[in-house]
Amino acid sequence: MNKLTLLNNRYRIIKELGSGGFGETFLSEDTQMPSERRCVVKQLKPVTANPQIFQLINERFAREAAILEALGEGNRQIPRLYAYFEEQSQFYLVQEWIEGETLTNRVENQGKMSESSVREILISLLPVLEFVHSQRIVHRDIKPDNIMLRKSDGIPILIDFGAVKETMGTVMNSSGNGTSSIVIGTPGFMPSEQAAGRPVYSSDLYSLGLTAIYLLTEKWPQELAINHDTGEVIWRQYAPRISPSLATVLDKAIMSHSRDRFHSAGEMLSAIATPVSNAPTLAALSLAENPTVAISPRGSNSQTPLVNSRDSSKPILISSAITGGLIGASILIGFAIHKSTPPSSEPTTVEAPTTSPSTAALPPPSETLTVTENPNLNASTHQPPFDSRGIQNQTDEYSWLSVRRVTDADLVGKTAFQLDIMRNGIFARHGRRFNNQALQSYFNSQPWYIPIYDPDIFPNNLLSNLEQENVQYILDFQNRNGLR
Repeated sequence: MNKLTLLNNRYRIIKELGSGGFGETFLSEDTQMPSERRCVVKQLKPVTANPQIFQLINERFAREAAILEALGEGNRQIPRLYAYFEEQSQFYLVQEWIEGETLTNRVENQGKMSESSVREILISLLPVLEFVHSQRIVHRDIKPDNIMLRKSDGIPILIDFGAVKETMGTVMNSSGNGTSSIVIGTPGFMPSEQAAGRPVYSSDLYSLGLTAIYLLTEKWPQELAINHDTGEVIWRQYAPRISPSLATVLDKAIMSHSRDRFHSAGEMLSAIATPVSNAPTLAALSLAENPTVAISPRGSNSQTPLVNSRDSSKPILISSAITGGLIGASILIGFAIHKSTPPSSEPTTVEAPTTSPSTAALPPPSETLTVTENPNLNASTHQPPFDSRGIQNQTDEYSWLSVRRVTDADLVGKTAFQLDIMRNGIFARHGRRFNNQALQSYFNSQPWYIPIYDPDIFPNNLLSNLEQENVQYILDFQNRNGLR
């Protein structure tokens, strides 16, 4: 691409960063910002020029861009999305530029990484995956090339989510509907269920486990033998000095069948990290049900539509000595060991809806999950369906509390219990259980609800700044009006 070209009359190309089957990536300057800040522009090319499905691709692209925006705003270890646009039948994403090197580059330049360094990377990335999965999204392309070590602080950054690639791979099937022509993921790092087009949360953990093994051994998955009796990867001989504890964690993460792996990123983190003694428990930090800690009040500018929630997921870190089997720096304070029983089955995917943007977030009636009326049912045994992008279909009437600020107009006229549902629904969307039986029974009856965390171990860093502000705002309204 000509470096003098201004994409969207705004973005000046500096140099090409990479290219592949879906398009090219450029380092660019934003000429409409005073600083002319640098950014990454991804030029995406659909695999088909069929005009019949161009509009469908356009709609899907807009949905995926909205998801990327929410992820980048919600976690500082995911690049922010600055803009997206379509120009001359090609699609563009403009994202935050992360100056640094990929894990592939690090190993190529410096060789195998130490166990302590790999532990730190895992401990830093697993809360990011916990956040991504809490948004009902599966990354689907975790590998050394898609994890960058930021130059300024060495923190690993998760890049290049797979859903947009799937959108670019949309074609028309024999029945006249849009469908993906490709499987998203990288051979070797992709588990069998993902290769079959049915990724689950533990698919990402499988990919992360093989990424860690690459860092420890310099061996790509294709270079490792497979036990033909069990289907498991044979790798330990290439890392003879690794501690048995980490080797056991990685072995479980890369089990061939998803049922044998960790069921959540938090569970895998718990297996790696030694809890910090005397650390504050999350029970003391929780704002659900009966809050004990106040959140900073909402700023005076109430007209601001959204706050920057990037720091909401920033883990509080401490440094500790690396001695023997003890882990090193970057232990998440208060991230308690998961004691709750993991879901009995992994989520599966269904074909992505091809309706208009206003209805695309909901599955057609034939794909809607039927949940029993029994309020005591553990909803984790009835996983809601996932679409082919790995995103959970939801029908939560108060899900807007995660994307815009609540106002008095939203609250006036509601009963105390309705307000409790709104406030605690923010926590419920992230998988929190409740001590209040009435609240727990209500959320058990909701098809979108998946209880994951007991009240005393709920990781509050899953909530964005906006969600925390809305919790506090509803609570203040209840206190002012005697509706507690």
